[in-house]
Amino acid sequence: MHSPYDSDQNLTYPVTSVTLSSSIIVGSNRQSSPDLSPSSRAIACAWGLSPALVPSRTNSISLDRYMEAWDTLGQLVGVFGIHMQLTISSQTSWQLMEHNGKLKLAGEAQAMEVWKKESLLLLALWILFAAVIKAKAVPYDYTASIECLAQPHKAQYGGGIIKNPELNEGLIGWSTFGNALIQHRNDSNGNKFVVARKRTQSLDGVSHKLYLENNKLYTFSSWVQVSEGKSLVKAVLKTVTGLKVAAATVAESECWTMLKGGVTVDASGPAELIFENHNTSVEIWVDSVSLQPFTHEEWNRHHVENIEKTKRRVRIRVDARGKPVANSKISIEQKVSGKPIGCASNKNILTNVGYQSWFTSRFTHTTFENEMKWYSNEPSRGKEDYTVSDSMMALMKQNNIAVRGHNIFWDDPHYQPSWVPSLGANDLSAAASKRINSVMTKYKGQVIGWDVVNENLHFNFFESKLGAEASSTLYKMVSNVDSSVPLFMNEFNTLEEKGDAASTPAKYLVKLKEIQGVLGGNAKQMAIGLECHFDVPNLPYIRSSLDTLAAMKLPIWLTEIDVKSNPNQAMYLEQVLREGHGHPGVNGIIIWSAWQPGGCYRMCLTDNNFKNLATGDVVDKLLKEWGIKAILQGQTDTHGFFEASLFHGEYQVQISDRIEAANSSLIQSFKVEPRRESNDKIMLLQVST
Repeated sequence: MHSPYDSDQNLTYPVTSVTLSSSIIVGSNRQSSPDLSPSSRAIACAWGLSPALVPSRTNSISLDRYMEAWDTLGQLVGVFGIHMQLTISSQTSWQLMEHNGKLKLAGEAQAMEVWKKESLLLLALWILFAAVIKAKAVPYDYTASIECLAQPHKAQYGGGIIKNPELNEGLIGWSTFGNALIQHRNDSNGNKFVVARKRTQSLDGVSHKLYLENNKLYTFSSWVQVSEGKSLVKAVLKTVTGLKVAAATVAESECWTMLKGGVTVDASGPAELIFENHNTSVEIWVDSVSLQPFTHEEWNRHHVENIEKTKRRVRIRVDARGKPVANSKISIEQKVSGKPIGCASNKNILTNVGYQSWFTSRFTHTTFENEMKWYSNEPSRGKEDYTVSDSMMALMKQNNIAVRGHNIFWDDPHYQPSWVPSLGANDLSAAASKRINSVMTKYKGQVIGWDVVNENLHFNFFESKLGAEASSTLYKMVSNVDSSVPLFMNEFNTLEEKGDAASTPAKYLVKLKEIQGVLGGNAKQMAIGLECHFDVPNLPYIRSSLDTLAAMKLPIWLTEIDVKSNPNQAMYLEQVLREGHGHPGVNGIIIWSAWQPGGCYRMCLTDNNFKNLATGDVVDKLLKEWGIKAILQGQTDTHGFFEASLFHGEYQVQISDRIEAANSSLIQSFKVEPRRESNDKIMLLQVST
């Protein structure tokens, strides 16, 4: 048995390492952490607190296993990652002694009495302190409005770090930026706001001075209006390292539009919030402004909280001839996730057994990288060839892997079949109609959705040939052939680059609504596809953009996730995957890492021997964490019950022993729907022989 003075390292115990101290250490950033049990780790993550190891020192007692009298405190310490260490002001050599399998302290009785009294006081103070910490935790507000309203909503987070966010105190906190006049106004309903007028430059207008920290993530929102017409308004932060766009929207006159976004800064320092509009002839009206900072721990906690909200408690009762079966081994395997994580694939999977094994053991969803595109299916006019895509579809069916249809058309002129660009309008229209009927008839009922006109915000091949309504017309034709599956508008840089004016969330929604207008009764068939080809992800902007798009109440898929090669590639990939999986509006994810021996498009998950790269390890870790293709094992209690908290999805339960009148294991399938309300009842499942 080691003395606490023998080493600076705590002993390892399977639940946690507990240290009692006169000081309280909360949320330490130390890299080392005790080996927490899964339940303790999950709750600690939900609090966003990191357990800390406090090294043993002279005149300190380090408890590396729970003492019987401190079981309750030990559990709390394990849950919240808070460690307390009691310092004994005695020169006596203290030792941890094991007696009947339990750890006890040996030393002077007087010092022990001091220890008891101080510990009880510290416990009371610690519980109060922990409650204060949780009470101060700021939840994330996922709400966003995409309607132009007569009155703006209240400022989110009470304005956060913005002073006088709703302009109820005149112009306190607000000033002029550049050459403009600012004015405080009231409308007929008593709403107060600030107006920037007589502007000569795009950034001229209203300003609010701030101090921003480079270790924080900021979510931004405000409500804006222009004095006439419609025009793009951006919220911009002037920082010590340059201008940072926080958000952009198309503002209108005579109603208020919500502007929602987010930002991080490269260096801490003073900053100014300003609003940009290139149409200097219009006034910019601003109200209900908010800028809320979050720590990275708080940000990550939001993911856990959202995921936990959707999980359901499932209670399984096993009986035989009406009597409960106790101590029966039970295993639960998720077959299909309610929020799937898939990966792109290509024709190499048809001939490489190693690729097949690696891929099918992980993923339940895929998108063919190029094999279902027009230039692959009809390389010569009138000569269709679906040989490769048919073979890939058969392989996926064999392995119960769902397929997204990608794509019917691509609006980029560089990716047309070689014979298409020379066609006149009438011939192109006829060829497009034939393409729709051909590919959709062949794969009807075999795909879970279609990317119809790929990247039609950045490119306009079909519009240049067939007119401005070409995309809408093609979506309408596709809907007429199959109205049973979602039709995606698949685009890049809506989440990746806030500076890309062509594909901001606001521009995306304008195009989406335009197509919906043509679909009429099938408008809800539309779905949102976001490619997600990242260099360095801006997490606040990603989340706020998803908030805005989710307000459409349509399916959202992150369709082509990858990260440019750099030293932080695996870390960035994990951030993006967590952001997508943790957002309540996202329905599914596809990683764009189809394997090729010469290298993937931008990011591989495995090497040519199908050994995981760092990115592949990230994916495997998250698949396990989110219960995808994972197996949960346990046994029934004395009443024949087994209870678990499960992600929504499709499952298979197997009872493998102690079943009377059964010669083999019993297998039953069931589906877990997401929990919609906090008081949702436990799902009950009866398994009978």
